[in-house]
Amino acid sequence: MGGVALLARAAGHRVTGCDADIYPPMSEQLAAAGIEIIEGFDASQLALRPDLFVIGNVVRRGNELVEAILEAGVRYVSGPQWVGEHVLTGRHVLAVAGTHGKTTTASMLAWILECAGHAPGFLIGGVPRNFGVSARAGGPLFVIEADEYDTAFFDKRAKFVHYRPRTVVLNNLEFDHADIYPDLAAIETQFHHLLRTVPRSGRLIVNGRDAALARVLARGLWSEVERFDVADGWHALDVEEGAQHRFTVARGAEQYGRLTLPLAGAFNRSNALAAIAAAQHVGVPPGLARQALAHFAGVKRRLEPRGSVRGVTVYDDFAHHPTAIAATLAALRRRIAPHERILAVLEPRSNTMKLGVLAAQLPDALAEADQVFCYCARSGRQALAWDPAQVLAPLGARARSFEDLPALVQAVVAAARAGDHVLVMSNGSFGGIHERLLAALGRQPAHAGMA
Repeated sequence: MGGVALLARAAGHRVTGCDADIYPPMSEQLAAAGIEIIEGFDASQLALRPDLFVIGNVVRRGNELVEAILEAGVRYVSGPQWVGEHVLTGRHVLAVAGTHGKTTTASMLAWILECAGHAPGFLIGGVPRNFGVSARAGGPLFVIEADEYDTAFFDKRAKFVHYRPRTVVLNNLEFDHADIYPDLAAIETQFHHLLRTVPRSGRLIVNGRDAALARVLARGLWSEVERFDVADGWHALDVEEGAQHRFTVARGAEQYGRLTLPLAGAFNRSNALAAIAAAQHVGVPPGLARQALAHFAGVKRRLEPRGSVRGVTVYDDFAHHPTAIAATLAALRRRIAPHERILAVLEPRSNTMKLGVLAAQLPDALAEADQVFCYCARSGRQALAWDPAQVLAPLGARARSFEDLPALVQAVVAAARAGDHVLVMSNGSFGGIHERLLAALGRQPAHAGMA
């Protein structure tokens, strides 16, 4: 919704907004754009007398401001519908969908189009470092992160059905959003609805190894299809992983040169192939796309180093699904020296993780970590419906759970030694834990080899 506000401001509208516990980097972007943010959802905000309330899916019936809007009979619309009608109409929309990799792939695609001279518009659920903002009005091409989460309290369709794309990336599909979908089949139905909105001249860029996506395509297909991560589609050859991530970009038997990708991990390799394939649909040669990605700077909160104190490096990452957690740990493990340790600090904060639907997958997802520190609020909005100590028991003494954030910080700092990598994973602000860790590391007396 912050990105929607930026697009509305760029269109010349006066924009205000309200939210609870807004945090960087979005809070900083909104302030820089001159958008006033009101803390909370007080009904007194009706006194602002806006022409339109644009409502995100975070608010539900029972919310004080929502109830006041309904009682007053004033105009309101969902964020995705407003974007679809006021931003995307008349443009070639390139949508990136899937359970994992949406933000990074959309950022890669926008950067490729930028380097090709298209000056694309974009709306991305993170901040691409090459641009420094999560949304931009841009030109005739528009890249959007297409989320399958529900649209609003009054529109339970997936957000992406409002976007009417011509180019669609389908990265992968797993069960998530357990608060709104009963099973994977229900999410597959939403993806099938997305495919129904793509014209015949449109193109689907599909992960050829994903069984769930294969089932979606089998339900009905009206557009062109290209696949990636398969030998007869877009794939990587002669892969070198480590401090430098190199591979040859290929499509079937044709090769387009060697790419040195600044991001580690097989999942980022897949993201890059999908972005190159999508860019080709709007006329960008794969060789040019490959050159652009060699200078891709990544996305904030995706294995983002936040600081290093006495030889201990603290990272921030948005991973909150077991698959993403495992992939992030694997990417960091390939990046560091064999003798260096990873201390994983996890906040299971998404609605799916709070419900515990995927909790049993966590021990395997965290297997690459040398030590695990799990934060488990016992009350309030972030309370868990499961016991982390019991779930993480298969990890033995490597895993500990904490109900108190200062105690967790103290435990991490006490365990850390020079050469360690502290990987913080959460899809929220996590109480500013990154700054707390760095400050505490700075105060800690040298010990156990800490420089």
